Amino acid sequence: MTTTPSRGRRRAPSRIERAAGKAAALQKPRVILAGLLLLALTSVMLLDGYLRAEVGGDQRVRTGASASEVPDDILDGGPILTFRGGRATTVSVPDKTIALTFDDGPNPTWTPQVLEILEKYDVPGTFFLVGSMVSRYPGIVKDMVDQGNEVGIHTFTHVDLSYQSDARVDREMEQTQLALAGAAGITTTLFRAPYSSKTDAIDNYSWPVYQRLGEDGYTSVFVDTDSDDWKRPGVADIIEWATPEDGKGASVLFHDAGGERSQTIAALPTYIKKMKAAGYTFTTISGAMQQERAAARESSGQQQAAGAGATDEAAAGAAGAAGAGAADGAVGGLQAAHREATGVPLYEGKALVAAVAVAEWTVPTLSVGLAVVGVAVMGRFGMMLILARRHHRKRNRRRFSWGPTVTRPVSVIVPAYNEKECIANTLESLARSTHPIEIIVVDDGSTDGTSEISREAAEALGMTNVRVIRQENAGKPAALNNGVRNASCDIVVMMDGDTVFEPDTVRHLVQPFADPKVGAVAGNAKVGNRNTVIGAWQHIEYVMGFNLDRRMYDLLRCMPTIPGAIGAFRRDAVLEVGGMSEDTLAEDTDITIAMHRAGWNVVYQEHARAWTEAPGSLRQLWSQRYRWSYGTMQALWKHRKSLTDKGPSGRFGRVGMPLVVLFQIVTPVFAPLIDVFTAYSMIFIDFRASLLAWLAVLGVQLVCAAYAFRLDREKYRYLLMMPLQQLAYRQMMYLVLIHSCITALTGGRLRWQKLKRTGEVGTPAGVS
Repeated sequence: MTTTPSRGRRRAPSRIERAAGKAAALQKPRVILAGLLLLALTSVMLLDGYLRAEVGGDQRVRTGASASEVPDDILDGGPILTFRGGRATTVSVPDKTIALTFDDGPNPTWTPQVLEILEKYDVPGTFFLVGSMVSRYPGIVKDMVDQGNEVGIHTFTHVDLSYQSDARVDREMEQTQLALAGAAGITTTLFRAPYSSKTDAIDNYSWPVYQRLGEDGYTSVFVDTDSDDWKRPGVADIIEWATPEDGKGASVLFHDAGGERSQTIAALPTYIKKMKAAGYTFTTISGAMQQERAAARESSGQQQAAGAGATDEAAAGAAGAAGAGAADGAVGGLQAAHREATGVPLYEGKALVAAVAVAEWTVPTLSVGLAVVGVAVMGRFGMMLILARRHHRKRNRRRFSWGPTVTRPVSVIVPAYNEKECIANTLESLARSTHPIEIIVVDDGSTDGTSEISREAAEALGMTNVRVIRQENAGKPAALNNGVRNASCDIVVMMDGDTVFEPDTVRHLVQPFADPKVGAVAGNAKVGNRNTVIGAWQHIEYVMGFNLDRRMYDLLRCMPTIPGAIGAFRRDAVLEVGGMSEDTLAEDTDITIAMHRAGWNVVYQEHARAWTEAPGSLRQLWSQRYRWSYGTMQALWKHRKSLTDKGPSGRFGRVGMPLVVLFQIVTPVFAPLIDVFTAYSMIFIDFRASLLAWLAVLGVQLVCAAYAFRLDREKYRYLLMMPLQQLAYRQMMYLVLIHSCITALTGGRLRWQKLKRTGEVGTPAGVS
């Protein structure tokens, strides 16, 4: 029976063709969007790593260097170093005055407690903040400034600047200024170098850094008295070590971050009360400079209004370095180093804080996702090994039988669209079938002579049981439905036009129908063109990822997909569920779920093998897997009501569907997180430990794959390609799935895509 389309004037595009055109126009933007998502994820991880000093961190601390180039009056001077007028000058804290300073914050646990103590005792402090911490905890910094405390820069990543290039020094300062602008709307001219102490510790390596920052308008702050609270020596020792000698003024160092600071919190109230009782007053660094300046002018008879000189002294020339305004931008005497951030620096700072907030939320979430994926992946491997073994032992027992041997003829439906390279091999393999069959080739509007080649091959092979039906191009589901309608047998076998069967394939495939509860049977699809790298990758995936999965799903009675390359159905059951639907791109998944919901059992027959030609290029592979993954999502969404149904439909909805979503969508989407975090850890954290962890996961996968190969009696040599498959192939599958998710979310549709065939997969004799 042959029908041909009418000839003459050019026909108008069909609905499917119009939809395909619209979908094609939307693919490039979706690919770009998927790429942007990956770029955003990478950027977020790098930003988070930079904030935590995992990316670009430098733990070197210089000690024991010479100070021969540092002026003696600097080494012996006060703790405040300025470069007003280009000349280095030190300023001391006045007697009976304490400039209380805190390093390494803000910290969400300890800094708020410090601020509470300072507010309670009406004491101002000067906090030297790490920019990365400022960007992570902007609210604490805003409260700190609003409370009247002064802030200074302690670099962005807490590195020893004496080791860094000029560009790195500039970046550390500028990024911290931006963080301050985004957090509190200010910039500052105060600076304290990490790992610094008293001025006599300045050496030939750090001195040029201070000079350069001084030229940019920064005031560098050191200490007179160090509480050494970071050593956690005990509350009494912290108080004693923080107490200046003989009533002298001092810049006193505490820490509000960088470790466990409960002793600091305990010591601080006692220390403040002790110093006040001894007649001390507390001020900020700018306040100390103001007092010293005022005292110097008073002694020389040039006393000026309080606070006027402090602004000049604390921040001369700082406008260029900190994005600050003129002197009238100062907030006040105790915060004279602050400048109001305006314009571009303000908005850049807010953008930085916002980006960090995203990173702070994203990376921990991904970490949780990684843990979930890790458990799911390992759980899946465990389930596959246990259930696949049970399935193999159950189905390969000597006494196992589906029931009376099925010997009646069956119909084999071969949908074909431009399959001139393969259709002859397909028919040749069917000609050797040991089971009686009728063959229906449905040519879906091919333009390469597929129909003629089919007839010629059937005639050459002496096959009188072949019918060729030609229809206008309507898609694979329509072709299959046409074949079902024209089938004369009660069992129909469906296969692809590029697939070849072994002689006993059909006989094995139809035996489960001896059980009247069985409505459909999934066969064992094999990759025929496995001698290329891409073919070997897919061969591993078919044996491990598909067939091992099917054993598991078979025992759980929730097989999600009968492969289009080899599957068998009761004809009445197919018609009962409405035939092959055109609602999704994965008609094989759609019809399988529909069979479950109708109450039919769907089983896996491992001995029914079919050899298919897998995509031979990455582009073709992408196209095929894109259609598969997107079609699976469509099918799951279409049958979502099974989640609340009763009976067989509800059983699949509450057992099969969650497993499919978890193992075929969620886990594959997030599985590359293992590789992403591994690569990140290898580069920025611990290469050896990360490599060992990755190899351990690979080892588990190899064990599963080896067992799957053993069950299918495949040669193990292909497993040598598995490490490379994990590095490259899995990432591509991840991108495909992300692309599919985006397509699903944006409502796109795809057509039945035709892959380029070579016809190299012939009859399976001799194929290993």
